[in-house]
Amino acid sequence: MEAPVDKIYLVDASPYIFRAYFALPEMFGADGSRIEAIHGFAGFLLKFLDEECPSHIAVTFDESLTTSFRNDLFPAYKAQRELPPKELVAQLQSCRAFARAMGVVEFASERFEADDLIGTLAKPLVEAGAHVVVVTSDKDLAQLVRPELELFDYAKGLRYGPAEVVEKFGVRPEQVADYLGLAGDSVDNIPGVRGVGAKTAVQLLTAFEDLDALYGNLEAVADLGFRGARTLGAKLAAEREAAFLSRRLATIALDAPVSATMDELEYRGPKLDELDELCASLGIEGLKSRVHRFAERRKEGSRSSEPE
Repeated sequence: MEAPVDKIYLVDASPYIFRAYFALPEMFGADGSRIEAIHGFAGFLLKFLDEECPSHIAVTFDESLTTSFRNDLFPAYKAQRELPPKELVAQLQSCRAFARAMGVVEFASERFEADDLIGTLAKPLVEAGAHVVVVTSDKDLAQLVRPELELFDYAKGLRYGPAEVVEKFGVRPEQVADYLGLAGDSVDNIPGVRGVGAKTAVQLLTAFEDLDALYGNLEAVADLGFRGARTLGAKLAAEREAAFLSRRLATIALDAPVSATMDELEYRGPKLDELDELCASLGIEGLKSRVHRFAERRKEGSRSSEPE
């Protein structure tokens, strides 16, 4: 029942942690501390392992909420977002500990975001011939998609290959960073080019391969024929610095200080003693029993029919 040995799952933990914290009612552990993010993330990871039966997997976490290298390039990067509540931040290390106790290798960095860790891990794996599945709901990771790498929005059950990225965004995966360089991204406070929205960005990248080609031939923009094209060249020229900075901010780094061999990513099952101790310390005994049932099913080679 396990996935082929050359299919590797790289999981972006942040959406599942944040969703759990804000969606679940307040929950408290044995020592009175909040545990809803831990409980929700643990439930997600256990369900995912049970349903997908990965042979190889890693999970990445965000610790660079204000210390990313992107903040050095552009201090306003993500500055409009409220920092996570301290009750959520306090649970992140326990989420990482749960992943380790489940036998899943995990990565985090204060300088690189979870996306960068995924991109860096994926690059040599794809080059070695593996098929990589990136588990996320983050659109930025669409720029990594190729025939050998797909996105999997697990909560919605949606998978994105190159054709699905084009259908969703109107540009090819390798143009996603250029698209964000032009249109910007209000979620991450990436400015883009003033006066260029999503539709115009797609029209420009249909005519030009990337930002470099566009800015190398700005005089041709006036002849594109869509509304506003005649005056767009001047706007783009005035916003050149913002466009290239925005693309840099949107581009996933492939040189984060992480690496892993196929052997290190192989999933061998939960470490039950470590898991029991962690669940007892956190006060999530119900999850402990679910993990033990999961471990028994792994031995038997069957999947769960338990309710979520």
